[in-house]
Amino acid sequence: MTLNGILVGPVSAVLLGLCAALTFSSGATVQGAALTTVVKAGDRSCFYSWVDQAGEKIGWYFAVQSGGNFEIDWSVTSPSQKIITEGRNERQMDIIFTGQEVGEYQFCFEDPTFAAEKVVDFDITVESEPRLSVPLSQAQMLKEHSAPLEESIGEVQQQLTSIGRTQRYFRTWENRGFDTVKSTQSKLFYFSVIESALIIAISFGQVSLIRYLFDARGTKRSRV
Repeated sequence: MTLNGILVGPVSAVLLGLCAALTFSSGATVQGAALTTVVKAGDRSCFYSWVDQAGEKIGWYFAVQSGGNFEIDWSVTSPSQKIITEGRNERQMDIIFTGQEVGEYQFCFEDPTFAAEKVVDFDITVESEPRLSVPLSQAQMLKEHSAPLEESIGEVQQQLTSIGRTQRYFRTWENRGFDTVKSTQSKLFYFSVIESALIIAISFGQVSLIRYLFDARGTKRSRV
C-alpha cells in the first residue's frame, strides 16, 4: 500500500486507520452552555438551543439553588411547538433525549408560587457525532483494533460524568443550605426585634401602671 508515494506495510496501515478513526471519534462536537438565571415570582423564563440535524443528543440539567421551597415548573418544546417533556414542582432535573427535529428547541422555567424569586443553575448540551466514512472492510478492521480503546474512553467519560453530577449535587445542597441559613438568620433577627419591642412595651406599661396606682393612692390620702 502506498500513501502519497510512501510504501506503507499492513501494520502501519492499520495504525494509520486507527488514528483516523480516533480522530473522527474524538471529533464529536459538544456545544454547551452553563448558565444561572433568576426567575421572578409568577414569571416565565425561556432559553433556546439550535440543533443542526435530527438524531443529535440533547442534555438538559437544572437545579434550583435558592428561593422559597426550591421548586419550579419546567418544560422542553420542539421546533414544531410540541412539548417533549415537562415537570411540575421540581427541585432538580438531569435528562438526555434525542432531538428528532432540526431547529430551535425551547427550554422554559416558570414559577407559579408568586412567593419568592428563584435562582436556577442550568446547562444545555447538544452533541453531534460525525460518522466515519471508510470502506466496510477497513471499518471492520478498525473496529476490532479500536474496541478496547473505545471501551476505556467510554469508561473514563462515564466516570467524569459521574464526578460532574456529584459535584453538582453537593453544590446544589450547599447553596440550598446557605439560603436556608440566611432565611433562618433573617427570621431570628426580626423575631429578636419584635421580642425586644414587646419587652420594652410591657416594661413601659408596668411602670405606667405602678405610677398610676401610686398617684391614685396619693390623691385619696390628700382628700382625707
